[in-house]
Amino acid sequence: MSIHIEAKKGEIAENVLLPGDPLRAKWIAENFFEDPKIYNNVRGMLGYTGTVNGTKISVQGTGMGVPSTLIYCTELIKDYGVKNLIRVGSAGSFQKEIKLYDIVIAMTASTTSAINRAVFADAGYSPTVSYELFRKAITFSEENNIKFHAGNVLTSDQFYEDEAEFYTKWAEYGVLCAEMETAGLYTVASKYGVNALSVLTISDSLVTKESTTSKERETSFRKMIEIALGALKY
Repeated sequence: MSIHIEAKKGEIAENVLLPGDPLRAKWIAENFFEDPKIYNNVRGMLGYTGTVNGTKISVQGTGMGVPSTLIYCTELIKDYGVKNLIRVGSAGSFQKEIKLYDIVIAMTASTTSAINRAVFADAGYSPTVSYELFRKAITFSEENNIKFHAGNVLTSDQFYEDEAEFYTKWAEYGVLCAEMETAGLYTVASKYGVNALSVLTISDSLVTKESTTSKERETSFRKMIEIALGALKY
């Protein structure tokens, strides 16, 4: 048992899906897992373990932002021996060709967070996906005719930006979308020598100003879950 997760040893699988929203964790467990059982409700941050095609898998809510994600990922790795962590979350598009409900697979994450500047003395460390999980996600998507975009994403510390068109410089340099956790996930996975992948669904567009509802973000993003499970080769 860790500080923020009340699971006993053995209750969490080596493979864990990581939605930010704990209610999305509940939805994933109820819709994709066989015989899901809850192992965590500390601070309402739900976690479940079940099986998919006979293979044990868990899903753990992480909350919003890099600091919260680092807490849960660190405890999952150090206290529960998790080996594969896959973020399944929402993002805001920076590019006109990336539409609502499109899938983005993050190869690397630029970030406005200072977390790595503190570690690397202001040098620009680049948090990067684990190649094997990335390769398997791409292969699964192509074999199942799931369209996707892959590239650089922005992990931002701010959900509400003061400057209305802040995204344009990032877009000019080819960044695909904004979210709030991937840089933290890729960094902590690299630190502890485990695998990490971030699969995102576009929930809104900073270009067109279109947006999905909170309920849609919670329960309707099935393709990214299928890709995440496919990356684990079920």
